[in-house]
Amino acid sequence: MDTLFFVLSKTLWIVLKPETMFGFLLLGAIVAVRRNRQGIALGILAAALISFVSLAIVPLGDVFLEPLEHRIPARSPVAKPAYIVVLGGAEANEQSAATGTVNVNDAGERLLAAIELAVAYPEAKLILSGGSGRLAGGTLSSAELMAEALTAAGIESDRLLLEEASRNTSENAARSAELVGTGVSAPALLVTSAFHMPRSVGVFCAAGWSDITPFPVDYRTGNIANRIGWQFAINLNNLNVGVREWIGLIAYRLTGRTREFLPRAC
Repeated sequence: MDTLFFVLSKTLWIVLKPETMFGFLLLGAIVAVRRNRQGIALGILAAALISFVSLAIVPLGDVFLEPLEHRIPARSPVAKPAYIVVLGGAEANEQSAATGTVNVNDAGERLLAAIELAVAYPEAKLILSGGSGRLAGGTLSSAELMAEALTAAGIESDRLLLEEASRNTSENAARSAELVGTGVSAPALLVTSAFHMPRSVGVFCAAGWSDITPFPVDYRTGNIANRIGWQFAINLNNLNVGVREWIGLIAYRLTGRTREFLPRAC
């Protein structure tokens, strides 16, 4: 069932991505022209142009991302943690495999936070959770790349616990719980992107973690007025991220992977 859920989440997202809308609009215009419905075709093309310009100028992704990013406070006071759980997703796996070095993407702050927390809590173990999120798998796991980056930063390798089998957030929580056993009741910090934190803390609670404190990083939103301009690629990426996360929240709640639609804590 977990494999079916994983495959469906990857394949259905191709159709549901906001950027796919432009392809559907262009296809609709072509069909209208073929049927000699030039007026309808022009209307569809006008809608596509308006959508393109609006998205290029206005960071519409903030509508979806901001409620998620600010649902859980940043850097809440925490007790001395036994574990620091860092979710994969900050690594550029293909580029890392090609160059033999650790490359990061827009979520690179997850690794910076991991280093910061490892220094701040020298007795805590770090659980690095992440396999490959690709349907075809990958040569390097996210956990392996995170471990390489942390040891290069001076973090002792014997503090690192690698969970390399998970393919999504639900499996991050379940397989990390299997890794530590009764340790799920010990104080822990959870590090992931702020927009991803509500779903993440929800699945960790559902997997049995009882004393886990969110540590959100990698904020994407800000003052919209200061970010209006011509940046289609950035705005489209943030819109894709925001829409996908809300779809994930709905899917996880409907399939029982979380106990609440918008979790805050256990």
